Amino acid sequence: MRPATKVLAPLALGLAALVVAVGCGSSSSTSNTAGSASPDTSKTYKIGVTQIVTHPALDAAVKGFKQALADKGINASYDMQNAEGDMATTAQIAQKFAGENLDLVLGVATPTTQAVVKADKTTPIVFTAVTDPVGAGIVDNAQSPGANVTGVSDMLPVQPHLDLIKQVVPDVKTIGVLYNAGESNSVYLVKAEKEAANKMGIKVVEATASKSSEVQQAAQSLVGKVDAMSVLTDNTVVSALESVIKVAEQNKIPVIAGDTDSVKRGAVAAYAFNYEDLGYQAGEMAAKILGGTAISSLPVEYAKNLQLAVNEKAAAAQGVTIPSELVDKAQLKY
Repeated sequence: MRPATKVLAPLALGLAALVVAVGCGSSSSTSNTAGSASPDTSKTYKIGVTQIVTHPALDAAVKGFKQALADKGINASYDMQNAEGDMATTAQIAQKFAGENLDLVLGVATPTTQAVVKADKTTPIVFTAVTDPVGAGIVDNAQSPGANVTGVSDMLPVQPHLDLIKQVVPDVKTIGVLYNAGESNSVYLVKAEKEAANKMGIKVVEATASKSSEVQQAAQSLVGKVDAMSVLTDNTVVSALESVIKVAEQNKIPVIAGDTDSVKRGAVAAYAFNYEDLGYQAGEMAAKILGGTAISSLPVEYAKNLQLAVNEKAAAAQGVTIPSELVDKAQLKY
């Protein structure tokens, strides 16, 4: 079954209601139109999956993608490939897939999707967990992607994220943001967060890590400088989230996350989406494409299911108390 979801109020009102009151070949991509998809349920489709790194959120996206196809009665064999954070490997995987007769490729996260889009101009490519597909050069136009690529963005709404930090840490003056400066999606989000935080009178201090093994050191560099730490949807940082949580607990610095799974893993809270739901959306798009829907008729989609997640045990360990009104309104409690 598809993961249970609850669609909240429109984004502009979502956290305000909670807090103030409290963004991978076949010819199927050029045939039918949006309403006529009908995959051949007697066929086993060959699908390549290229994932940038192993971590629970991206793993959940792949799980959701597969579940969506299964729910549509589509049989598929999957060639699962993981670059484990190595950029050269992403290109090798992309070249491998381009040389095979695949029905579709799923790109999981920005770097792997960029690589496969560069390598393959004919096989239908669906992406998930890509923050800024236009800025990353994956599609020219989100509303009319054209070519052979479309998908689901994990664009995080930074204003509700910052509002949540302010609610959990009312006296916050400085936020530390952890990210990989080599990930274009993260650079985009950090810029957006800094601009929004500046309007709130909050300073943002950056700490970068180019690989998972550097994340703990980056977190440690923020100690004594910030009142809270912000972990957005950066693949490198989320893959090493436990090292961030360790520093946070030792120094009583609350961590606010950009995805709900990270709250389960020890962040204090998040107003975000579930990556399994995000992957499910991508799977629904893939089902249409496999049935003959033209990619040009499938605009890039964005997360539909924003949820508030809290972890009171993590909050206590990181030196804060989550306001009761947030706890009461949370859809996910860990």
